[in-house]
Amino acid sequence: MNPISTLAVTLPTWVDDEVRAAGTALDGPAAVVIPDVEDRMRLAHRLAARNHQEGCGGPFAAVVARPDTGEILAAGVNLVLATGLSTMHAEVVALSIAQTRLGTWDLSAAGSPVELVVNWRPCVMCYGAVMWSGIQALTIAGEGDEIERLTGFDEGPMRDDWAEQFERRGITVRTDILRDEALAVFAAYGNRDDVTVYNARRGPMPG
Repeated sequence: MNPISTLAVTLPTWVDDEVRAAGTALDGPAAVVIPDVEDRMRLAHRLAARNHQEGCGGPFAAVVARPDTGEILAAGVNLVLATGLSTMHAEVVALSIAQTRLGTWDLSAAGSPVELVVNWRPCVMCYGAVMWSGIQALTIAGEGDEIERLTGFDEGPMRDDWAEQFERRGITVRTDILRDEALAVFAAYGNRDDVTVYNARRGPMPG
């Protein structure tokens, strides 16, 4: 197999362990159910905290679910450090796993509505990935420059009307779900002296 023409990404086994510990396991295609949106966000926070503790990447996690039933379709964590791939943000990982599982690039075509739960507003790269994924709902813990101040990551030049642009495309946005818990995870990450902030910029930011 030619590695130049192959891309394979595998989640750490502890991600599935955390998902199963957080929900109710069922028989059949719906393996794990977490009916309450706050509990789904708590799962994202636990995954984000463990992810940086395990050294896989930054303190970011995402969960793809069916909000009407709480069925968990996928979970993802930031795998930039684990894979050496700058695009492996939590949202991209979770959405890609969900699309692979459901066999479609358009999650809106996969039956009942699909929601993405993320432990902060997506960065500029993930903003586009989320918009084109086919989800019908985006639930985030919060937005604002606290993430850059606490972690040192550059989230990019987000447009002021980011939420309105989602709504125009049929994606409902809900924010400030367990915001303080998200900030606590970011603060714990920022207080470490052994982290790698992997923004790949060289030189000053453009004016």
